[in-house]
Amino acid sequence: MKKSLLVLAALTLSLVAVVASQSASGPEAARWAQQAASVTIIRDDWGIAHVFGKTDADTVFGAIYAQAEDDFNRVETNYMTQLGRVAEAEGEARIYNDLRYKLYYDTDTLKQYYVSSPASLQKLMMAWADGLNFYLSTHPEVKPRAIKRFEPWMALSFTEGSIGGDIERISVPQLQAFYGKTPASELPAEPPPPDEPGGSNGIAIAPSITTGKHALLLINPHTSFFFRSELQMVSEEGLNAYGAATWGQFFLYQGFNDKLGWMHTSSAVDNTDEFLETVTSKSGGYVYKYGNEERPVTSRTITVPYKTDAGMAEKKFTVYATHHGPIVRELNGKWVAFALMNEPVKALTQSYTRTKARDYKAYRQIMELHTNSSNNTLFASADGDIAYLHGNFIPKRNPALDYTRPVDGSDPASDWKGVHSFDETPNMVNPPNGWLYNTNNWPWSAAGANSLKQTAFPKYVDNGSENARGIHAIRVLENKKDFTLDSLLAAAFDSYLPWFEKPMPALLKAYDALPAADPMKPALAEQIAMLGTWDLRWSATSIPTSLAVFWGTEMNRGGGRGGAENAPADQLLRALSSASDKLTADFGTWKTPWGNINRFQRLTADIVHPFNDAGPSIPVPFTAATWGSLASFSARAYPTTKKWYGTSGNSFVAVVEFGPRIRARAVTAGGESGDPKSPHFNDQAQRYATGNLREVYFYKDQLQGHTKRTYQPGK
Repeated sequence: MKKSLLVLAALTLSLVAVVASQSASGPEAARWAQQAASVTIIRDDWGIAHVFGKTDADTVFGAIYAQAEDDFNRVETNYMTQLGRVAEAEGEARIYNDLRYKLYYDTDTLKQYYVSSPASLQKLMMAWADGLNFYLSTHPEVKPRAIKRFEPWMALSFTEGSIGGDIERISVPQLQAFYGKTPASELPAEPPPPDEPGGSNGIAIAPSITTGKHALLLINPHTSFFFRSELQMVSEEGLNAYGAATWGQFFLYQGFNDKLGWMHTSSAVDNTDEFLETVTSKSGGYVYKYGNEERPVTSRTITVPYKTDAGMAEKKFTVYATHHGPIVRELNGKWVAFALMNEPVKALTQSYTRTKARDYKAYRQIMELHTNSSNNTLFASADGDIAYLHGNFIPKRNPALDYTRPVDGSDPASDWKGVHSFDETPNMVNPPNGWLYNTNNWPWSAAGANSLKQTAFPKYVDNGSENARGIHAIRVLENKKDFTLDSLLAAAFDSYLPWFEKPMPALLKAYDALPAADPMKPALAEQIAMLGTWDLRWSATSIPTSLAVFWGTEMNRGGGRGGAENAPADQLLRALSSASDKLTADFGTWKTPWGNINRFQRLTADIVHPFNDAGPSIPVPFTAATWGSLASFSARAYPTTKKWYGTSGNSFVAVVEFGPRIRARAVTAGGESGDPKSPHFNDQAQRYATGNLREVYFYKDQLQGHTKRTYQPGK
């Protein structure tokens, strides 16, 4: 038997080497083949890749190969964005988007970071690049849009995994005005703020309030759909993690191992600042004032290639920086430098090593790297510890200054004074109530009555507020002592919509006060009767949900967000009339069930999905987070549609129990594959829409009877 296995292994290695040699030769091809032979990928009956390697580097190689199999387009697109290479595929309109990233992640700087990084991290980055290049060499039919070869240093351009990094706070139109010398009249418009509040939900439950006496964790990121790959990564060096990896990254951004789990929510921490620089021309260059000094403004050349009808062209920029950061715009005659956390080696180290932590103490120690800049963390472990960990890159600032606006960079007192320590930030561990949560709201209600006090911290540690989801979360958590995996999942999909608690009585009161002769009295009678008996809960069959959401949308459009209950009576009633008319115009009657309107559709692999009322779609009962729904589905109509289609909200959802043996259930929006021809392109859609999460196969014995394919990369 042992001899047969040796023969099989040798044949496998030979086959992989032959395939790899079709587009690579010499030592590189041999290295790829050897590493591929040390990796096994098991695809379960949902298409999820369970990647097993001898070393961590082997597993990274296999995991990124599996991601490329599932959706190479999204892998490449993420790195085109981070490396400032989108214009190479999409043309001149993307030049300044690319410039924004190249201010921080230019090739030379990333290469220097790579060379200076620890050998252990270099090995992982090399395996990452090798896995992608091996995929391309074995799939010649795949044509990259821009990145035809991946280099290990490229991994340092994308180190955190959140959906919108801190760099996206820089205005592209204002960057273009400064470096493109573009008149204001010719600038592209600033993108409008999103209608739907972005973010995520995380809940950690202590053993003291569970029936099984094991900690529980809800992982519920609200992102754009199809943004992350679900997979498992296992090595013989202690890696054994399951969760969601942002396409192209070799660490699991949200997930769990056999001892603990972590869930990130977008933070409102103030972690970037703008500094006004007093700049003058001198000796053929520029200097800026700093105290009693004149310091030289540094400059360098950035080249942005871009696609044209005649082929590739390029645009060169001389860009500037002070010790505060790159210059990104001009304001009232002063240059504005943008400061943010930019330590990619530490950030990649933190993102990867936390997936191997074995207990709270180890996870806490990794937080000392202070590079989890824009995310909070909900934590739970098999030891029974739960924690809320605030975004952990918070610069120390002068409390006398207002950093919500650009500050005077010429005053040394405005400089950052290092970073707040872990103990100086609002973190909570094992509160007596037994639960912690975050819904992208402030941390001051994370443990209910046992929460930290805002007055104990500088205001800039969090710029957020309470939100409707936060109010909702507290209600499903407080006073409950018998949580199970199933009841935590039920709480995550609780159908109550707290946004309507105050505005709805105000609407009913406004109607009651209408004179009998007012024409709106009979016109709205049936709607008011229906809303008056509504329990403020969503469902696919609910007509009041449709009416309420359309009414609330009209109120928000009129400036009623957050205070609709205080709106004038005539505004409340006119909004209901407009909502009724809109429903009737679009669907034939205002008595349209919510599920007939709110739909999930996945027809193509396009990153910007084309929606079509004639195409197949399925009803989604839960609403946008705007209304306080914990399960979020951000949907709207499009120019060519009447139905509303979702593009973000619940994406990867999981509930985990940390007993002696992990129990978990999960769902990924749509499915694992980005290929419309794959059976796993949309096979989870119905489960997603109904909150019917499937079992996670964390252990090999669970994969028995649920394995579709076992193979090595390249075969």
